[in-house]
Amino acid sequence: MPTNVHPEYVYAEKEYLLAETDEQRLRALEKMISRAPRHKGGENLRAQLKLRLKKLKEKMAIEKKMRKSARQGIGIKKEEMQAAIIGKTQTGKSSLLSLLTNAHPEIADYDFTTKAPVVGMLDYNGVGIQLIEVPAISSEYYDRGIVNSADTLLILITDFSQIEEIEKQLGKSNAKRIIVFNSINKTSEELRKIDAKLKSKRYNYVITDLKDKSIEGLKEKLFQSFEKMRIYTKEPGKAKSDKPIILAPNSIVRDVAEKILKGFSDRVKETRIWGPSSKYPGQVVGLNHELKDLDVVEFKTR
Repeated sequence: MPTNVHPEYVYAEKEYLLAETDEQRLRALEKMISRAPRHKGGENLRAQLKLRLKKLKEKMAIEKKMRKSARQGIGIKKEEMQAAIIGKTQTGKSSLLSLLTNAHPEIADYDFTTKAPVVGMLDYNGVGIQLIEVPAISSEYYDRGIVNSADTLLILITDFSQIEEIEKQLGKSNAKRIIVFNSINKTSEELRKIDAKLKSKRYNYVITDLKDKSIEGLKEKLFQSFEKMRIYTKEPGKAKSDKPIILAPNSIVRDVAEKILKGFSDRVKETRIWGPSSKYPGQVVGLNHELKDLDVVEFKTR
């Protein structure tokens, strides 16, 4: 390094060496160039810094293009119910996605394993929920766009300090939050304290060791976060459908008919219902009857 460098150059160089992302390195390099010595002895330094900056920008442009291609390649199309799994590196995001869905993300014991969003589908009692594992929130691969568009965020943590740190990064997201505390290797006493602290903070939370048995509560809590109703249909004399129709709360029979086929409600001659909103099994109701979650609707057409 040339002599007589400005103190702000030294500070910027320290920022560069401590930077964790390319964006941070870029800003530090720009500061270093602006504060590099202007005398003849500093010409080589400025030339080296400008070359380093050029290569960094080229690298960032390539990686941005790769991330865009990766998203297009895996076809991230927002489904009716979409949740994003977010958190810091090495908190178990890939393990959680693998456990909940049909996805097979890379799982490794080194930092920033996930470099592009990974999509999986959770089948919860016939209801399809799209889950997306987002690269670690502190990495350069973090996808803020997915986080902002998701309906629900599963915030995976291994330590309480991570909650506040992650919340600061969420920006424009209006999604529901579910804190998922990865409890692997915790003692019974530690689990008791974790539960008490989460409860005292009034978080919507689940404590799980990322195993099958402890994950069922999370599935139910996740579905409830979308505030949707599951309405089953059936044909006369047959069993109800395996997969429900998903509707907003306070939906009516007409909404079910129109979800099946636009204009179908005009062909309905009679409707019978079973379930929470019926006074008795097979009750005959009109198209304006308000439904409840898990109702079964049978249509007879003209």
